[in-house]
Amino acid sequence: MDKNTFTGLFLIMAIIAGSIYFLKPSDAELKKERLVQHQDSVKKGLFNKATVPAAAKFDTTKAAVKTVADSATLKAPFGAASVGVDKLVTIENQELVIKLSTKGGKVASVELKNFKTFDKKPLVLFSGDKDHFGLTFNAGSRIINTDEYYFTPSAGDLKVAEKDSASITLRLSYSPTQYIDYVYSLKGTGFKLGLTIKPTGLDGVIPSSSNLNLNWAASLHKQEKDMKQERQYSTVYYYNTENTVDWLNENKDDQKEVADKKMNWVSFKQHFFSSTLVAQNSISKSNFAVVTDVADTTDVKQMKADLTLARSADGSVPLEFYFSPNRYSTLQDQGHDLQKLVYLGFSPLKYINQFAVLPLFNFLNQFNWNYGLIILILTIALKLVLSPLTYKSYLSMAKMRVLKPEMDEIKAKVGEDNPTLLQQEYLKLYKKAGVNPLGGCLPLVIQMPIVIAFFKFFPSLFELRGQSFLWMHDLSTYDSVIKFAPIMGVDHISLMCLLMTISTLIYTYFNNQISGATGQMKYIGYITPLIFLFTLNSYPAGLNYYYFLANMLTFLQQYLIKFMVDDKKIHAQIQENKKKPEDTKKKKSGFQARMEEMMKAQQQAKK
Repeated sequence: MDKNTFTGLFLIMAIIAGSIYFLKPSDAELKKERLVQHQDSVKKGLFNKATVPAAAKFDTTKAAVKTVADSATLKAPFGAASVGVDKLVTIENQELVIKLSTKGGKVASVELKNFKTFDKKPLVLFSGDKDHFGLTFNAGSRIINTDEYYFTPSAGDLKVAEKDSASITLRLSYSPTQYIDYVYSLKGTGFKLGLTIKPTGLDGVIPSSSNLNLNWAASLHKQEKDMKQERQYSTVYYYNTENTVDWLNENKDDQKEVADKKMNWVSFKQHFFSSTLVAQNSISKSNFAVVTDVADTTDVKQMKADLTLARSADGSVPLEFYFSPNRYSTLQDQGHDLQKLVYLGFSPLKYINQFAVLPLFNFLNQFNWNYGLIILILTIALKLVLSPLTYKSYLSMAKMRVLKPEMDEIKAKVGEDNPTLLQQEYLKLYKKAGVNPLGGCLPLVIQMPIVIAFFKFFPSLFELRGQSFLWMHDLSTYDSVIKFAPIMGVDHISLMCLLMTISTLIYTYFNNQISGATGQMKYIGYITPLIFLFTLNSYPAGLNYYYFLANMLTFLQQYLIKFMVDDKKIHAQIQENKKKPEDTKKKKSGFQARMEEMMKAQQQAKK
């Protein structure tokens, strides 16, 4: 590859990387913009005061509170249920502690027993007055929202043994023979909570042929060290009956109505945990929203889903909740294609991760090794697979290095005043020598999708959460060895990111020696690593560790290949190629042919 092509490629990479970092708004600007968006969202009704009140957290230890209603309210439909005692009923298995509230009959809080937050506290997905779950329908002259009424539980707290299963019913009474039952069922193991909604004797109030409208909203608690990163990977996901998953914008407040497709499930997804509602009979109409309250330091985002649920022949609505970690294998075991909650990149990157990287990672994971060692072996395996491309790239650069003295002679003869003629003469030299000027770049371009695939793979890898290696206490987030007051949005230095940058600079230095780069080209390659020092500083330590290993292994590969490639033999082969008649030489590529035609046209135009 000639100097101009190399320079162009590096300039493009540097400009793109620099634009991403230096043109992005500061944290203060982002915070201000998100606050404006949040206020606009409230004005537009994405989350009204009833959905996201500025209230204190739900106190599960407080004494039961009984509401009082006037006589007019008591005479209204479901009037007797408008007063009651607000208390919690706990159901528990090996994985979950679920608290059901008699007010609304809803899931008030969910704790995953086998996981902790980043600061070792109980991991509670949601709990508080910002969370809602209720049916809405017309009864008489009133709009009823069951979230505001009191249910009667069929039993008290229960703990389900490993091989058992149990259920509990919360009933909203209209009359002794007319009511709505929420039947919750839980097995002794697993992350699934069954819920069947059963209206009985209410055909005059809720016709059995009609769908049910459900309003679900939750404010998801912070679980991870880096709130900014956790928000970046948290939003509403939804999956339709055409086996397609989609999601709302992760970087700003967003809402979407879906009426042309039926949904199978909707999920309030955080970075590493999800609350998912599966409808056995599908969801005929959906309205989703996500809002970020930048002033809130305890909750990641507020999410909402207004759903129209199809009913079974008996008028019931069978549902399933999944309160689970976003571990690919765990979600896959649940069925319903829930593993699509784990973002593995866009096509074809997701196929590389899904069918190559993930199976290899799972294979290594079964040996119960430290994840630092697993990433090392994974990187070695990748480098071995790509070693033929690395060899071809090195060999092509060596050929260009050997040709450089002849290219300098052509440059001195033609001069730099006529770049078109100069490139034309270079192409003639490449053709005679049997050298492809892009031979050093093409292998790198082929490897690029794999490099980007890993960029998407590691931040989504649940297995790295809370796993330590060397000085890195958590491979799923950055390792901050130095903390300081924020400067341009940066308040720490990641040691692994720093080591990765240094290794990239060393690799660039030796790559310049191989390619024979001089002048401006010699220094252009150092720009991108320095930019990445800032852009990857807050990315997971596991990702930077992989890039560090990849650089070191590439350097080792090139060092070994150096003993296999003899510049004298390459020079002799090039001279032999020059002596061959034109018709015996390798047919020129389409790219070379087009380049020659273009340069001839430019030269003719000048004449």
